[in-house]
Formats: sequence, C-alpha cells, structure tokens
Amino acid sequence: MIWNVKLSLAINMSKTSFKTTVEWKTIPWRKLERKVFKLQKRIYKASCRGDLKAVRRLQKTLMRSWSAKCIAVRRVTQDNQGKVTAGVDGVKSLSPNSRLALVNILKIDGKASPTRRVWIPKPGSEEKRGLGIPTISDRAKQALVKLALEPEWEARFEPNSFGFRPGRSCHDAIAQIFSAIKQKAKYVLDADISKCFDRIDHKALLEKLNTFPTIKRQIKAWLKAGVMDSKELFPTPEGTPLSWRNFPLTCEYSPPWIREPNSRSFPG
Repeated sequence: MIWNVKLSLAINMSKTSFKTTVEWKTIPWRKLERKVFKLQKRIYKASCRGDLKAVRRLQKTLMRSWSAKCIAVRRVTQDNQGKVTAGVDGVKSLSPNSRLALVNILKIDGKASPTRRVWIPKPGSEEKRGLGIPTISDRAKQALVKLALEPEWEARFEPNSFGFRPGRSCHDAIAQIFSAIKQKAKYVLDADISKCFDRIDHKALLEKLNTFPTIKRQIKAWLKAGVMDSKELFPTPEGTPLSWRNFPLTCEYSPPWIREPNSRSFPG
C-alpha cells in the first residue's frame, strides 16, 4: 500500500526538529488542546458574525497545525472505541512512532481509499446494518477536517438540535422537551426516514457544505471512494458510510422542517 510506504519513510526520516524527535508519550496534550480550542473559538465567532473570509482562513490554519494533526491522530488511534478496527489496508493499530510518522505525513490531499464493509446486527431486529470502515489514514484526515468544520456549523445549527452535538446530551433534549410542554399539551411528531443516510445525494451535500475547494475535494473523494465487501469493490454513487467520522455533521444537514419543531403549530 502507498500509505504504508509513506509511513515507513516517515518513521526513518531524519530527526532534525522537535516535531520528528519528540516522543509520543511526552507530547503536552493539554497545551495542544488549548491551542486547537482557541482556533476553533475564533472560527465559531467568525461564523457567528458572518465573516466567511476569516472562517476559511482560520480553517486552513487549523488544518495545517501540528497540534490539530496530533489530536486527530490520537482520537482515531487511542481514544475511539473502534481504534483497533482495520480498514482495507489491514492496519489495526499503530505504535507511538508510527503515530508520530502519521502526524508528519497527514495532509488533506483529495485522495481516499475504499472503505471495508462490516455487517453488524441491528438492535432488536434480525436485519444487519452495513458499516464502512475507512483506513487509519483516512480516519485521521476525517478527524482533522471535522475539527475545522464543526465550529463553523455549530454557529449555524438550530438551538433545538441536540443529536451528535459537542457539549450536548439526551438530558439537554429532555429538559428542552419539558420546557416546551409543561404549560399545555403539545403534539409530538415521530418520524423515521427509511435508509435516510444510504440515499443522501452527494452533490446536494457538497453544495450544502459550501466550503472551500480543498475540503470539498477531500469530502467528495471519501464519498466516491467505494466500498470493499468480500474482496469485491462496489461504487458508492449515493449515501454516506455510518462509520464516517463526519457522519455526525452529516446528520445535521437535514431539511429545515425536521429541525424546527417549535416553529410550526399543529391544529388542536
């Protein structure tokens, strides 16, 4: 695999700077997290005031940041529950030196490997749900892109949206429901869109993102990379993989009529 060759070269590269000589276990994570969070706050504030030029400039700065790359790699190789799940390259885990090597070669380059299809049972059903597992390299790139996109869209999402949002939980949704219905009875709309994220239109999603070309090309590459199932490659003309790191953000790009429960009144 090309990525494995790059990784081997990066591990054996000349150790001439802090970024290549530092040991993984000695990285000051709190300091890195503060740096990234400060950049994300600036992106959020720029998005709130509608300064798109500043948003794009800060997002590019964040994606070039060594601190952000380290955090992205740590999340997919150490923090996540699926950190030992292999993609099509067969790599399940990385050593500390390999993690640093991946940080040094991590770049949003518009390239993507196919995902590996894994079938898991649906809770309370005999049906199985197909997950698309990206390679570790692609997962790290997805985590990096998410760090840049999330603060921009947090400034735009509706206040009554709670799913997959950072700093929000089921308890927040319960409290909001209680506040809405405590004065008088209300109607509840329970909707389930069949195979919703298997049918997402790629062109519409990219238009909705309205981001700059580097991220747009990369996300398009992930969407069109295809899926490997039983050693056979299948195209992906529509839909998003359920294990995609930016899947939570995709969940929020839903039609306004779904996300505005309090803006419409139903007949009594």
